[in-house]
Amino acid sequence: MTEKNGVQIVPVHAGPRVLVVDDELDFMETLVKRLERRGFEVTGVGGGQEALRLLQKERFDVVVLDVMMPGMDGIETLREIKLGWPRTQVILLSGHGGEEMGMRGMAYGAYAYLLKPVSLKIVVETAYRAFEESGLR
Repeated sequence: MTEKNGVQIVPVHAGPRVLVVDDELDFMETLVKRLERRGFEVTGVGGGQEALRLLQKERFDVVVLDVMMPGMDGIETLREIKLGWPRTQVILLSGHGGEEMGMRGMAYGAYAYLLKPVSLKIVVETAYRAFEESGLR
């Protein structure tokens, strides 16, 4: 937010703001590009700590978060996101999880749990639904 002649100017975003968090950089970069092509304003980072630092500086409507990452894993990152930014919706992605991991994520406040490989159409639809239900628009 900036100020001009005493009037606050709030930037208007083209679409939902999405943060993609995945240590598989090729996957993350591909997902960022594809979401951008569909009208999302997207930023990608490679880990949980980096995501939390960015959330302190910028607002995101939806976080698409890989579960299995070195260092701070997706479940721990989810817990921190929900403590600091409870209205931000989190979509968990995992190629290694299972039903137990999905239930843990949902118990900590995840909006959805999707198994890789997942179609882009499902990620896009889930992100839009999460944004609509977040009340952040």
